[in-house]
Amino acid sequence: MSRYEVDGVDIQGLPKVSLHDHLDGGLRPQTIIELADEIGFALPATDAAELGAWFAAQSNSGSLPEYLTTFDITTAVMQTEHGLHRVAKEFVLDLAEDGVVYGEIRWAPEQHLQRGLTLDQAVEAVQAGIDEAAALVATHGGRIRTGQLISAMRHLDRADEIAELALRHRDRGAVGFDIAGPEAGFPASRLQSAFDRLAHAHFPATVHAGEGAGLDSIADALFAGRALRLGHGTRIAEDIVVEEETDDAVVVRLGELAEWVKDRQIALEVSPSSNLQTGTIAQWGEALDDHPIDLLHQLGFCVTVNPDNRLQSGTTLTRELGLLVEAFDWELDDLEQVAQNAAASAFCTFEEREELADLIADGFDDLR
Repeated sequence: MSRYEVDGVDIQGLPKVSLHDHLDGGLRPQTIIELADEIGFALPATDAAELGAWFAAQSNSGSLPEYLTTFDITTAVMQTEHGLHRVAKEFVLDLAEDGVVYGEIRWAPEQHLQRGLTLDQAVEAVQAGIDEAAALVATHGGRIRTGQLISAMRHLDRADEIAELALRHRDRGAVGFDIAGPEAGFPASRLQSAFDRLAHAHFPATVHAGEGAGLDSIADALFAGRALRLGHGTRIAEDIVVEEETDDAVVVRLGELAEWVKDRQIALEVSPSSNLQTGTIAQWGEALDDHPIDLLHQLGFCVTVNPDNRLQSGTTLTRELGLLVEAFDWELDDLEQVAQNAAASAFCTFEEREELADLIADGFDDLR
């Protein structure tokens, strides 16, 4: 049993959906040590606990660019078919252990070619690990469905190639497209041709926006990127003005962009702990109870809760939900709502989303 409960229910046992979870941010420290030893890569620590603590310390910089430097290590041990297969397999097993019934695994294949793999070989290695893990979960009576979100690095120049890669694998594990990396100065419109190609092929995209940059970045993601979801999207709160606040109520005014995101129910892939680490919510405060996620949730935005990078944040989806229960007194109904939001926003078929919604409803009802 986890230490996180809501209304007397162990949160780990609740069915969950994870939409924003990076493959290179979800490695087990011991796996990093063993894979690094295989390729002769030097690490800052060779004890699993010490290495995990190093990642946490490096990630608490308050700066997104600094936070991203920790991925130099994780991607270094994910340059072979064996490394990618193992990391993907363990990633899915860890999701299942945490109660995740549907997860989208986000990663950038272009960062994993240093030891001779092609883009397609990299995607195939990850899919093989995913498939093996799903089979293992099933043999133990569990259930998990996953898909790959193929990311292009927004500051590099391979987006068109990566979009084509995602389309080649759309029937072999790839469920969507994303752009990642430094957000400020690298808008989605810089990669316009890739998003045009995906739109013509009817392939869904989510875009990192509203994390390292503000409203202009979000607007650009929606217009140029045709984003169906916003990776983080936290800074949409900059377009909400609190006009009056009492003990019983908050009166707010939404700007046009915030209204559009709310009215269209464009999912916000919020990652609370990560947002603290990268300084995303610095304008509102430095503690979790300063995070605008509760305001967004109470206003009816399509809020989803995600771990982002479980290694760097020392977290799980169970922990993220538990922290929100502690910070904002969320109840079981709140956790079910964000899970249903995620299910409705998943990049799978309508029928699969309906099945997922029923699975979540039944799972919550069984534990009430």
